[in-house]
Amino acid sequence: MALCGHATLASAHILWEISILYLTDTARFNTLSGRLTARRLPDRIELDFPATPPVPVAEPDGLRNALGAEPVYVGKSRFDLIVEVETAEIVKELVPDIVALKKLDSRGFMVTGKSNDPDTDFVSRFFAPAVGVDEDPVTGSAHCCLGLYWSKKLGKTEFSAWQAYARGGRMSVRVEGDRVFLGGRAITVFAAELSEFAAPEAVH
Repeated sequence: MALCGHATLASAHILWEISILYLTDTARFNTLSGRLTARRLPDRIELDFPATPPVPVAEPDGLRNALGAEPVYVGKSRFDLIVEVETAEIVKELVPDIVALKKLDSRGFMVTGKSNDPDTDFVSRFFAPAVGVDEDPVTGSAHCCLGLYWSKKLGKTEFSAWQAYARGGRMSVRVEGDRVFLGGRAITVFAAELSEFAAPEAVH
């Protein structure tokens, strides 16, 4: 996978949790998107990811019908389409036609809107039925594009973002040049042990 926030966050968390890394160490990963790092802050883990800036594109035929909303901006990042709609409430209330979205030529769809909540700068949802994810709860790679988009639009570099999935997910977003820093939390919910045994000899 070219870029995955969930996996990077969880891997770093476990490396600290089982003491492969000291809590003060930076976790470094060599990936298909280059060197990614994670560091522990007092209240969260912060990931250092490459920005994926969007460029404006023509609205694909069938997009607004599939989303059930009217876009005010459509762009394309390295991975997905970004679609801004008029309000955050529209984002939250979307009931897209997943079958219709799957037929459109894009890995995924970042739908976003400016928030009126003083504690939140923008909201988003992420749909990727073409790769088997009807809706993702929280999407780190999407915020590598969303952070840059809203930075240029709002004229600021630090954000509190809310991904409006059913159970919701909040992350901090900070833009520095061509890097985006994403802050989130991880909790270990179960542990398992994998054992390797020699295959039994064949019975004749």
